Amino acid sequence: MHIPDGFIDLPTSAAFAGASALAVAGAVKGARKQLSEQSAPLAGLTAVFIFAVQMLNFPVAAGTSGHLLGAALAAVLIGPYAATLAITIVLILQALLFADGGLSALGLSIFNMSLLAVWFGYGVFLLIKKVMPKKKISISIAAAIAALLSVPAAAAGFVLQYAIGANATFSVSAVLTAMIGTHLLIGIGEALITFFAVGAVLASRSDLVYGYKNESSKLEIRAS
Repeated sequence: MHIPDGFIDLPTSAAFAGASALAVAGAVKGARKQLSEQSAPLAGLTAVFIFAVQMLNFPVAAGTSGHLLGAALAAVLIGPYAATLAITIVLILQALLFADGGLSALGLSIFNMSLLAVWFGYGVFLLIKKVMPKKKISISIAAAIAALLSVPAAAAGFVLQYAIGANATFSVSAVLTAMIGTHLLIGIGEALITFFAVGAVLASRSDLVYGYKNESSKLEIRAS
């Protein structure tokens, strides 16, 4: 999912870098309202967790491997604005320290993983949560489904970028089939990790979980 330098042409990379920069700037403003003194440390821990786990790959198929994206997980734990910032920081550090993804392609990767995957995943989470029973386990299940779908959503973002400005000669249909198929499998691992991670935090400090805390607040307002 980390795009190397030169894979997408510079005009396309520059356009997505500009769009990503504007969106991240908006996320900074949103995160200020979203985070509290209690939840801010969890945001830092979430970024560290995602950074660490993204370094661990697991086999998928035909010699390919995948790693945790963390978009839906972060959005559910700390909210989508803070999640966008957390994953953006992780991507920048990975590019600078480990050359994991090219610097010229950083805007492309941020668009796919920090924006598209986070906000698409959080939207799926909200939809699933509405139809589920009002229980903690429902939060974990909704988060897992969101995680499963957020990975191919990010892959679809890459396919769009490839279709606009690819420097390679593979057909868009071939790239679409390969990316979506592989990342659906990666999404299964993502869903399992997200389910257990969200469940663990809910069991110990449910008051800090953004996706659950908002629902609890709404219920309290209705009851009063």
